[in-house]
Amino acid sequence: MEFFANEGKNVEIAADGRTYLRHAIQTRFITQEDDYIRVLKEYVSGVYEEGDILSISEKIISICQHRIIRREEIRIGGWAKFLSRFADHRNRGGYGVGMEINMQYALDKVGLPRVLIASLAGGLGKLLGIKGVFYRIAGREVSGLDGFYDGAWKEYRDIGIEIPYHSGAVCNEIKEKLDISCMIVDANDLGQEILGKSDDIALEDAVLKQLIRDNPAGQGQQRTPLVLIREKN
Repeated sequence: MEFFANEGKNVEIAADGRTYLRHAIQTRFITQEDDYIRVLKEYVSGVYEEGDILSISEKIISICQHRIIRREEIRIGGWAKFLSRFADHRNRGGYGVGMEINMQYALDKVGLPRVLIASLAGGLGKLLGIKGVFYRIAGREVSGLDGFYDGAWKEYRDIGIEIPYHSGAVCNEIKEKLDISCMIVDANDLGQEILGKSDDIALEDAVLKQLIRDNPAGQGQQRTPLVLIREKN
């Protein structure tokens, strides 16, 4: 099997004293009409070998779970307009609560008191040169929101994509039904998070993050939300 890397990425990567190969698997554009089990069976089962780990973008799991919120469902209020002026314009996923609609989502999701505390702490963090304080306080739901912009895909301009439900359970379902060891990740060029992994994976999350630290799936129109990882012999 020939391993494929996106432009600017490498097939090989070192982690925890070992060398691994990564194969970025290109798929069609995944929509809410898709089922993630069928998608993985179609694109992964033919190349997967025992001992491999499949890295799955959280976005396609969320879309298959219908974890979608539409622009018209969010009513932007005064607090969102005010607070977004002082917020960081980018989170780990791209455009963050510097956009009014994302700030309103944060307010709707965790409430005004928590957002105010996160905003104050985030402002102090910026003065001290510490990034990401707002999102650490606001929580994973807020930091994990994707969408509401069309920089890569016009289809995402008017929808927000929330983080998946029960990522660990989803990974165990995939392992049970397809015998594919996998992890669901929120990864981009700014950082990586392991949202869930199948119980059979012995590697610690810190090592798993190292395997995708350069975001091998890419962040544009590559359509490679699946990355097969195999230890090099």
